[in-house]
Amino acid sequence: MEKKKLLLLIGFIIAAVCSVCVITCSVRKNADPVVVSPTEDNSQFVTLTDAVPDAILEIRYYGTYNFVGQRIDGYEEPTALLTRQAAQALRAVSDDVMQQGYRLKIYDAYRPQKGVDHFVRWAADLKATEMKPYFYPDLDKSVLFEQEYIYEKSGHTRGSTVDLTLFDMNTEKELDMGGTFDWFGPESHPDFCGNPETGQYTGDNSKSPTGRSITAEQFEHRMILRRAMLAHGFKALDSEWWHFTLRDEPFPDTYFTFPVKQIK
Repeated sequence: MEKKKLLLLIGFIIAAVCSVCVITCSVRKNADPVVVSPTEDNSQFVTLTDAVPDAILEIRYYGTYNFVGQRIDGYEEPTALLTRQAAQALRAVSDDVMQQGYRLKIYDAYRPQKGVDHFVRWAADLKATEMKPYFYPDLDKSVLFEQEYIYEKSGHTRGSTVDLTLFDMNTEKELDMGGTFDWFGPESHPDFCGNPETGQYTGDNSKSPTGRSITAEQFEHRMILRRAMLAHGFKALDSEWWHFTLRDEPFPDTYFTFPVKQIK
């Protein structure tokens, strides 16, 4: 009799454990994807210029010419990192534009989470406006969160996003895009003064709060970059002509935190 009770008790325990397992697995299956943040794991990244040797680097967040006005946390060396997959796709872009007489110029690529956190702290300090004349003269700093110029998370931190422009090998200057990198305003939108889907220039500058505009030539320069990036696996952002993310990025839910420095 005692043996029978013991067997029943064991059976009840096993059933209870299995029940908990089923419930847990069901909850995990239906939950949002888990965000993983490896602190120092850069094993799936490469130094961008190792993969794209023709690229020119001007890492704005390593220096002081950026909207914050100081070096950004996590940028320990003036280099650029990308996931292997994004770097491979960018090499194809580089080969494409080289045939057209251009080189890629990189402003930013992988961005550690601590860099994004630095942006958030800066945006919350409404007195820190030293770089306003250069990057957001038409905006009051208090609207940067509201108008989504600053986020607490960035696609750059997932490692497959790059900010870039084109360098004209004939003139040995940056191609004139009609606006600077990191300009906070509708003038940076790919559809400013034209239709990026058709590549047609319209001249419609009604979105500009101060009547700024870009020329047909400047719009076409943006389109040259856009066409090359989209043709080789990247997708565009609707608010920044310089910003592209690998369409099939390998870490869509992972926000990395290791610093920007040469991968050896």
